[in-house]
Amino acid sequence: MPGGFNITILTGAQAQSMVESAIDPQVQTQMCGMELTLRKIEEFMSQGAIAYDNSERKLPATQELKFGETNWIDLQPGSYLVTFNEVVNIPTDVAALARPRSSLLRCGASLETALWDPGYRGRSQSLLVVHNPSGIRLKKNARLLQLVFMRLDHQAEKVYSGIYQEENI
Repeated sequence: MPGGFNITILTGAQAQSMVESAIDPQVQTQMCGMELTLRKIEEFMSQGAIAYDNSERKLPATQELKFGETNWIDLQPGSYLVTFNEVVNIPTDVAALARPRSSLLRCGASLETALWDPGYRGRSQSLLVVHNPSGIRLKKNARLLQLVFMRLDHQAEKVYSGIYQEENI
């Protein structure tokens, strides 16, 4: 297709090679990618701001929520910022998308994610949204999402160089 490109989904050892600090790579390696696990949960404490120009971007203040003595936490309906345990390294000819694990969805919660750009390296974050009116209970290191790596048919002309490069490392 003129002007288009082909995408190949990376699996097994290829996917594992882009994820550091996995708790158990054998368990976390799935048919079409790698699962990321829960490291930290934060609640939003203030308003954020987004404009066309990043010079006006203002991230909201957050406060870390603590897991209990048995490493469980009970969350009420609402939005939370989650940080994953794993450090993701995206090569310059790869991009990644994430999907929540179906068990998370079946408990009435979802994850909002962004594109993992070619060249990104960091311990990523996503937005956890608890829709269940009764809330959800999560344990530290719970497997929350599956990251799907897609090899592009050529190197990216531009790689990620934003403020989230090397985040949370």
